[in-house]
Amino acid sequence: MVWQQKTRAVVMLNRTVEKESVKCAQYWPTDDREMVFKETGFSVKLLSEDVKSYYTVHLLQLENINSGETRTISHFHYTTWPDFGVPESPASFLNFLFKVRESGSLNPDHGPAVIHCSAGIGRSGTFSLVDTCLVLMEKGEDVNVKQILLSMRKYRMGLIQTPDQLRFSYMAIIEGAKYTKGDSNIQNRTMTEKYNGKRIGSEDEKLTGLSSKVPDTVEESSESILRKRIREDRKATTAQKVQQMRQRLNETERKRKRPRLTDT
Repeated sequence: MVWQQKTRAVVMLNRTVEKESVKCAQYWPTDDREMVFKETGFSVKLLSEDVKSYYTVHLLQLENINSGETRTISHFHYTTWPDFGVPESPASFLNFLFKVRESGSLNPDHGPAVIHCSAGIGRSGTFSLVDTCLVLMEKGEDVNVKQILLSMRKYRMGLIQTPDQLRFSYMAIIEGAKYTKGDSNIQNRTMTEKYNGKRIGSEDEKLTGLSSKVPDTVEESSESILRKRIREDRKATTAQKVQQMRQRLNETERKRKRPRLTDT
């Protein structure tokens, strides 16, 4: 599929093993040894590896064994996104998304990127929805997130599995829009990404167009909104419980004051 569609990037949003369960095959090499897939007639070689605190970028060489033709594939692996969960923050997610974009792998002159997780709907749906909405906003189009998601679900049922993933998508879209629209408050807080590891391999960065600095939109407003919403939910729940307690006390009091009928 990657070869046929002329794909330049594979975005992997799950780990191979999660909660002691195998979620995905290890389809790329982790060292200098080449992986050969005889049944399809392709081989994969690791050219370089760039390890960060919550994601890793692999540069892979895909070779058609029959023709000898080779292509360079960028493999973006988000390593800390839990199944049925959400990333650490909108900032970390957007940092990863912008890293993928900066590689040029999502440009329309290339084949479609392959985006996958374990089931292919939760984490993959979140990534696709946020990226799609931001692209439309950059083009100046009106964006209705709900309608876009419903439209995407016509092609892939069940995209976005949990309320938390949908809520996170909205937060990431808002923060991403602020950054791409040039919000000075967001851009002033943009931080340079720190390496948490080292790069191996001798391939030049020009092969992928990746730079060592990417935007990290550290915006606290969405987090504060979420915390405020949680506090309000707790207050509403507490108020409801207090009301229920009052009703029970009133009922008990009425029963206590009710005159008893005795036999005469």
